[in-house]
Amino acid sequence: MRPHVGRRWAVSLCMLLLATTAAVASAQSGGKEYAPTEGQPGKDVIWLPSRETVVDKMLGLARVTPQDYLIDLGSGDGRLVIAAAKRGARALGIEYNPDLVELSKRNAATEGVAGATQFVRADIFESDFSQASVITMFLLPELNLKLRPKLLQLKPGTRVVSNTFAMAEWMPDETAEVRGECATYCTALLWIVPAGVDGEWRLGPSQLMLSQDFQTISGTLGPEDKRVPIRDGKLVGDRIAFAVDDVTYTGRVQGNVMQGEFRSPRGAGAWSASRVGPR
Repeated sequence: MRPHVGRRWAVSLCMLLLATTAAVASAQSGGKEYAPTEGQPGKDVIWLPSRETVVDKMLGLARVTPQDYLIDLGSGDGRLVIAAAKRGARALGIEYNPDLVELSKRNAATEGVAGATQFVRADIFESDFSQASVITMFLLPELNLKLRPKLLQLKPGTRVVSNTFAMAEWMPDETAEVRGECATYCTALLWIVPAGVDGEWRLGPSQLMLSQDFQTISGTLGPEDKRVPIRDGKLVGDRIAFAVDDVTYTGRVQGNVMQGEFRSPRGAGAWSASRVGPR
């Protein structure tokens, strides 16, 4: 046999073997693409997708806009990421199951939002999602608690939305229910990551001592010998509000400085405070 004839025969044989192997594999799988089953086990939870009505409620509660970058923790078949992209947002899904990651990519392409979405196979507890403006999740309470310290380190104002499950003492800022045909897992809960203000501040000649419990604040204002308790202390992201006697303070926190406006029956004006002691 001439050498070039032998090479052509060998190549043809290899191609035949590959085609046969592919045909057998296709026959064994029925020629079907991967299709997940509700309740199938995963790394930390079973796979149970959020209903489309709940997805819409979650995104609406977070007020997702085209300016947002949303990250879905445990993104499953990609439906929440895809829905966010349809609202104009950029969106990333983090999923541990590689088959679900590939399914999500196909679903995004089918829905025409492949360019606005990304799906990665990763462990959510080892992932960096610090660039997100919105975090979404449908996890168990103990997993929410495990993530909570990391979520609280996100940029103040970051919105975190969970399907049904809460985060213990960190109470949600808003809650919304899906009515109608939805029977289980029909609640959307929203948290807005608060700025960190715990500690000592100097507000003019007065000392402002703040104690923070997530988005709720308490403390005192005044000289050391005449401190007055603050009331109605609240943080919404980097926005702060509290009252002392008949004076109401509102403003924004920017690292070690906060400033804004005060109002009282006697008039209004500007105020600012600088951090003195550590958090």
